Parts: sequence; C-alpha cells; structure tokens
Amino acid sequence: MTTLRAFTCDDLFRFNNINLDPLTETYGIPFYLQYLAHWPEYFIVAEAPGGELMGYSAALLMLCMFTVMGKAEGSVAREEWHGHVTALSVAPEFRRLGLAAKLMELLEEISEKKGGFFVDLFVRVSNQVAVNMYKQLGYSVYRTVLEYYSASSGEPDEDAYDMRKALSRDIEKKSVIPLPHPVRPEDIE
Repeated sequence: MTTLRAFTCDDLFRFNNINLDPLTETYGIPFYLQYLAHWPEYFIVAEAPGGELMGYSAALLMLCMFTVMGKAEGSVAREEWHGHVTALSVAPEFRRLGLAAKLMELLEEISEKKGGFFVDLFVRVSNQVAVNMYKQLGYSVYRTVLEYYSASSGEPDEDAYDMRKALSRDIEKKSVIPLPHPVRPEDIE
C-alpha cells in the first residue's frame, strides 16, 4: 500500500531515481530545503511498502519514488493568490498507477484551504504525456512562455505551457481565461 507523507530532509538522499528522468527539472539541495522550510505542507512524497520512494510533488502552496513540490504565491488583492506546482515527478517503475493525480489532488486541496484562486504549473510543450495528463485533471493552457526551459548540448531553449486550474474561490473562472499571445520568462510575475 502506498503511503503519502510529508517530505523530510532524509528524502533528499533517496530520490535520485525520480530525478533521473530527462523531463524532470532538478534543483540543488538548498532549493529543496528552502521549500521544505517555507512550504512544508506542499512538499509530499509517495512511499512504497518497501520504503522506496515512488515520486514527489512540491508546490509553493516521494518514497516508492513520487513527489510533489509547490508553494503559495501571488496577490490576494489582484485575485492572483494561488498554489504553484514547482515539481511533480514519479519514478518510471511507478507510473500509470494514479500517483500523479493523487498528489495533484492533495496540492489542490491545500491550495483551496489557503484561499487560492487557482493552481498553476509549467510544463514543456514537448512533454505531451504530461500535458494530456494535466488536461485530464482539469488544467488548461493559460499561456505559452517562450524559451522558458534552458536547453543543454547546443539545443535551442524550449517553450513551456503555463497551465491553470481554477479553484472554488474563482467563481467566474477569470484566472483561466487564456492569454491571446505568448510571453517571455521575464514577463512573468
């Protein structure tokens, strides 16, 4: 049985298998510790019965190798207070089990409790598997961000979709009305 629990510092030394995926953004230890210190409720791992990480999720709002990481950010006055999914990753051997959907659901619940208007995330335009999964979870493309992801080995930088899902506080769903034109990373607030 999979256990969802809070991410701990010890997990930083256990989630390499999750982060080895070429579509997963990886960060330095100080970055993860900053999230853990500021938004611990948004840093969740999925652990297999044997103790291996399944995945993780982090939001500004893993042990069988699955994690979500996020945070809460934005302005309440401008109706931009929201949960942001910073990272969502599942180890290859634990994919297609519904873990990503469950972690996203938890992150959305936390964002609802914190009074968010929406949840957003950035995803590579080329990552159609993820884009389709987010669409199935109710997210839509709000805007395209040109050259958001830095490329390696001389490849061109890659565009991202800023995908959003309105929460109950956004009664008129204003937060998900798509922008008519792409933006650059420096234009993002």
